[in-house]
Amino acid sequence: MSDLSLFLKSNKKQRSNIKYAATKSLCDENGKPLEWTIRPLTTKESEEISEMCIKNVPVKGSPNVYRPQLDIREFSLRTAAASVVEPNLYSAELQDSYGVKTPEELLMAMIDDPAEYTALLSVINGQTEREDIVKKREEAKN
Repeated sequence: MSDLSLFLKSNKKQRSNIKYAATKSLCDENGKPLEWTIRPLTTKESEEISEMCIKNVPVKGSPNVYRPQLDIREFSLRTAAASVVEPNLYSAELQDSYGVKTPEELLMAMIDDPAEYTALLSVINGQTEREDIVKKREEAKN
């Protein structure tokens, strides 16, 4: 039989933010890529984003019949934008500097290399990658 107290919220491990150099095109004065702060989303936040990304798609061969389908590209983009803490993608000044109006558009403008964008999505979506990055960062410090 299990001890219910072990399941109490006070015993739950908190996931922490990570630092990740999302693009090589934004660097400090020494040429080192800037580190972004990425936070893990909660299940609730992910579900809310998922709901925003559901589209009704027509069913072939059945006129006026639709089925819900998750727009994976939009879901990935919204998830990534919601996960970025620093830089502040909601900053009007930052959006204006890139000529965009939304955090999602800003993210795409800042990371305009498809390989870097894919790598960022992998970091955001994969707990294993997060742990590996944190571990590598700690090893590099020592």
